[in-house]
Amino acid sequence: MSSINTNSGAMVALQTLKGINNNLAKVQSEISTGKSIDSAKDNAAVWAIAKTMEADVSGFKKISDGLSGAEATVSVARNAAESITDLLKDMKDQIVQSVGAANDEERTKIQANVNALREQVASVVGAAQFNGVNLIDGTAGTMEVLSSLNRDSAGLVTSAKIDVASQDLSIGDYTAKDAFSGTTGASTNGDAAAFSLDATGGSDDILILDATYEVGDSLSVRIGEKTVTHTFSQADIDSTTPEAVAATSLKAKIEALGISGLEVDYDAAAAGTLSLTNNGANDLSVSMQFKNAGTGGLGALEAINVSDATGATNALAAIDGLIKTSIDAAAAFGTSQNQLETQNDFVSKLMDSMKTGIGSMVDADMEAVSARLQALQVQQQLATQSLSIANQAPQNLLSLFR
Repeated sequence: MSSINTNSGAMVALQTLKGINNNLAKVQSEISTGKSIDSAKDNAAVWAIAKTMEADVSGFKKISDGLSGAEATVSVARNAAESITDLLKDMKDQIVQSVGAANDEERTKIQANVNALREQVASVVGAAQFNGVNLIDGTAGTMEVLSSLNRDSAGLVTSAKIDVASQDLSIGDYTAKDAFSGTTGASTNGDAAAFSLDATGGSDDILILDATYEVGDSLSVRIGEKTVTHTFSQADIDSTTPEAVAATSLKAKIEALGISGLEVDYDAAAAGTLSLTNNGANDLSVSMQFKNAGTGGLGALEAINVSDATGATNALAAIDGLIKTSIDAAAAFGTSQNQLETQNDFVSKLMDSMKTGIGSMVDADMEAVSARLQALQVQQQLATQSLSIANQAPQNLLSLFR
């Protein structure tokens, strides 16, 4: 049945044309944005996942920037520690020269060189900062670096950090204390001592005095290339014999070093006295150093004085420990720098992977879009012609009334 009020063919043709135009509009949007899912209405679930991942990528970019800044800070500190190590080696050369000097007049001249090197060390420590952070002057503490954002299966995000410990290579605030007087090779101030233990039976004593120690004061003993340290706690200070506490602590730590042939005895009747005997096949050098609470890691540099023979001998024993301190600091910074660089490289690769994943979810396949565009354009033309034909159908009814 034909009707002039209802044109079913035109309705069908019109709906078809509208569908084609909607598809064509979507394809044109994909072409202009490069995305198959550009908003939540395109695919709410995929869009939500992609936006969450994009937020994570943005966060990781800031983390990468922070890691780069931390790398630079640690690199400055490492280079400074290595420079200080070189300066201390030069100082050791001067000290060795003073030990073999013919007279005190020559040693006095050498002391001037030692003072200049000490000032240079202090200058390096003061200048070793990046963006206001100095990791070697004793003020920074532990630097926390945000290293990652970890999202679990429930969507909960937690942060991960890399801790970079500062290394105190400062010199100031050192005050000598009479801690080793009576010990063979003790310095004039009693804050340092040195002697050697000959192989196969060489022996000597470490006599720790009952000084007025404070919390944080420390006594270090270096035997060969190994060092042990006792730091006084409040409990040590409160005891009636803090020197005995320090001696028993150092005895246990020295024995734990496992030095072949070395025997360590503690004389309970003479509080604070350790007897060392070397039954090994090699000579052993022994040095001791007091360090007061609050002094810098290289604070003992203040006490080095090679202007006389005794001072030169004590300085030679002390400088090795200071060199080890700077070497250990440089090594620690090197480890931290490698850790930061590795993490930064991982974060960079992770961001690339996440961007690739986001793209696979929301980016348009331009080859397929191009083919669809041409097909839809042809369909649009045919649908337009079909609608035109359908609209002309009622005109045919006029021939029935002629």
